Amino acid sequence: MSKKSAAALALLLLLGACHTVSGAGEDISKTGQAVENAAQKATP
Repeated sequence: MSKKSAAALALLLLLGACHTVSGAGEDISKTGQAVENAAQKATP
């Protein structure tokens, strides 16, 4: 499998998991919140 085919397959799987563009936005937002919370906990 070429790199382009593998990348296309991975993209389709990721987009399929979100079902919609708004779902993808919510997933990205939740990830950002988790990173922000982890950074706040690590700050002395």
